[in-house]
Amino acid sequence: MNWRERGACRFEDPELFFPLGESGLSLLQIEQARAVCHRCPVLRECRTWALRNRECDGVWGGMTAKERRAAAGRGFGGRGR
Repeated sequence: MNWRERGACRFEDPELFFPLGESGLSLLQIEQARAVCHRCPVLRECRTWALRNRECDGVWGGMTAKERRAAAGRGFGGRGR
């Protein structure tokens, strides 16, 4: 089974995970998306996939695009760390 088929987000509106920014009113949307991520059984797989594939938009594995860029800069390339 593909890890995506087990994601908690499969029951949510996909727009929730793609806020228009990372400040202001978008912060509430990001926190709502993270709440889904934090109850997800495949959070680690999702985060790893987003880091490995350099996903540049949205909330994946509880991380925003900005957080993923920062993590990649610190050497976290999604190798299960």
